[in-house]
Amino acid sequence: MLETLGEVLPAAADQFGDKTALVAGDRRFSFTELNELSNRLASGLRGIGVEAGDRVTLYAPNSWEWVVSYHAIHKLGAVANPINVMLTPEEVGFVVKDCGAKALIASREKGVPVLALRGDDGQGGTLREVVLFGSGAPPTGARAFDELLAAGSADMQVARVPPDSLSTICYTSGTTGHPKGAMHSHRNVIVNTAMTAVMHVRTSEDTVVTALPCPHVYGNVVMNASLLYGMTLVLLPSFDPAEVMAAIEEHRATLFEGVPTMFMYMLAHPDFDRFDLSSLTRCTVGGQTMPAAKMEEFERRAGCPLVELWGMTEIAGLGTTTPLYGKNRHGSIGVQLPHVECRIADLQAPSKTMPVGEVGELMVRGPIVMLGYYANEAATRATIEPDGWLHSGDLARQDEDGYVWIVDRRKDMILTAGYNVYPAELERVIAMHPAVALVAVGPQPDAMKGEIAKAYVVLKPGETTDEESIVTHCRAHLAAYKVPRQVQFVDDVPKTSTGKIMRRELKTLDA
Repeated sequence: MLETLGEVLPAAADQFGDKTALVAGDRRFSFTELNELSNRLASGLRGIGVEAGDRVTLYAPNSWEWVVSYHAIHKLGAVANPINVMLTPEEVGFVVKDCGAKALIASREKGVPVLALRGDDGQGGTLREVVLFGSGAPPTGARAFDELLAAGSADMQVARVPPDSLSTICYTSGTTGHPKGAMHSHRNVIVNTAMTAVMHVRTSEDTVVTALPCPHVYGNVVMNASLLYGMTLVLLPSFDPAEVMAAIEEHRATLFEGVPTMFMYMLAHPDFDRFDLSSLTRCTVGGQTMPAAKMEEFERRAGCPLVELWGMTEIAGLGTTTPLYGKNRHGSIGVQLPHVECRIADLQAPSKTMPVGEVGELMVRGPIVMLGYYANEAATRATIEPDGWLHSGDLARQDEDGYVWIVDRRKDMILTAGYNVYPAELERVIAMHPAVALVAVGPQPDAMKGEIAKAYVVLKPGETTDEESIVTHCRAHLAAYKVPRQVQFVDDVPKTSTGKIMRRELKTLDA
């Protein structure tokens, strides 16, 4: 196994050479070309003062420049800070200052609004360089990405850093207060990527289509696994169901990776059955629980297994997944990765493990667990126990075969008249309704019960139904206290850049 992320592209270039590594838009890159481009950029960054240990923020949509930049940063022994493209300039300012970034690489669209962060007069603190890619000359205060490539050397030595040294600072979504920077070592990321590939049997025979954002740990594992194992990665800038299915058909993809909403929008697309998806040998789904009914529908119509997985920012990617050749139990997030431990802990006493089948908090331990939160010892102590067990914040149970079943996010639980109601359970049931394309459930305040569940429902194109039909359907599958007390039909629901439903934003839809 490689020791650092800076070694990934050189090793891939040596082994796979002129094989196509990346397809981005109308451009194709071999492993050799990606390695040389990242060498040039690393050399160019070194020429403007970026050194080993420096933080470099990466703020751009999926693109070949993103992939090249990420690996150039690691070749220098610098620390990558990949951030969500949906962040506002104010949020970028907080992250850049918090992690002490020295340079920021961005697309022109994203980078121009944050130029004020550069230098002592902005809010960026240590930020000294802003590098922009895209058409047109860079504005005052920024450098051109292409100029650094032209100035750099295609032949450079990868910096030697310890495998347990800091490689990446990934900020959490910040559902409460400011986001926290999860620190990953090189070993964290490489072990996670390698063990994910083992569980899914990823090889150089695979072609992968993905629209998952590269800054997200799920998208990052997909990208790194494709390079480590010689796959061809078809990287889409954003998700569109028709574009995804067209890419699968055009490139004869063997693997598509996404979040539940992506698969549900594909299923709801009127032309789904017109696309040739027969090249797919498996797909992966994670980020949120996906209703079993929708998983079964996708498998039936696409003709390939849908492999569920679970992960989080604090473990650099996946923690559990269904093994490709194992039992595929729809609704389960599978079993722990090799070299990783998982257990279900008592909510009141984390050192106590719950019996088989009982609900508690999912906890993880092993070489994928983060080093801690950057400059936040209190949050680190609250998340990682002294013996190395990490709190996931997810409520789960484990069956007799070790398969883990997520019940819900602990913080998303709805407490109605003293009963615990889990939005994911309601979403699973409502998604079984034949007219429903997508559903999200959130809490509503109630004077009598404290909270009640409200369902926000997106209908399939051409379908109609009413609130009574949804409620009647729920009553046939759920205890009375779990049935949603309100149903609102909407065109869409708020989602993150990965397509994950943002339950905390559902109230903005209230009619």
